[in-house]
Amino acid sequence: MEKFTSLKGIAAPLRMINVDTDMIIPKQFLKTIKRSGLGKNLFYELRYDLQGNLKNDFILNWDPYKSANILITGENFGCGSSREHAPWSLLDFGIRCIIAPSFADIFYNNCFKNGILPIKLEQVNVDHLMNKAENKESLIINLEEQFIIDEDNKSISFKIDHFRKKCLLEGLDDIALTLKKDNKIDSFEKNLHNSFPWIV
Repeated sequence: MEKFTSLKGIAAPLRMINVDTDMIIPKQFLKTIKRSGLGKNLFYELRYDLQGNLKNDFILNWDPYKSANILITGENFGCGSSREHAPWSLLDFGIRCIIAPSFADIFYNNCFKNGILPIKLEQVNVDHLMNKAENKESLIINLEEQFIIDEDNKSISFKIDHFRKKCLLEGLDDIALTLKKDNKIDSFEKNLHNSFPWIV
């Protein structure tokens, strides 16, 4: 998993609440177990018409938002089914940070496991950043210091669980966390084999 320390870029404003995982990545794209290639299908029904052409009325189809690496949106983002393809598609599109007043729990957890930083802020701060994004201003996300800076140098702090922060900073997903205990696992298996050789 790629490390997340700081991020600077354009933020895309998505003024919607209760965006569910089927809206993020529709069910017909869940057949793959690969994490790559899903970005083109992100928000498929909002981005494309029935003929598969890009719509002109969706924010992620406009410049400069089609290159956004930050998404600012409404409350309860990522609700619905617990498909991990949702953060996969966001990450493959280029989104590394999502800012919202609230997230669905499973989606929120899946973001951390895939190298995306979900930030919960009070609505007044989300509104401020949404306005900045609509003016096509860039933001700086500093995970180490836990603050967001806009182009006017206004700083907004955010909270994050210490362990999740450590995993993002060091690029540790569940597999990498397990491999950090590789020596202990090997030692346990050797002791188990020596004590109970008939098991193996």
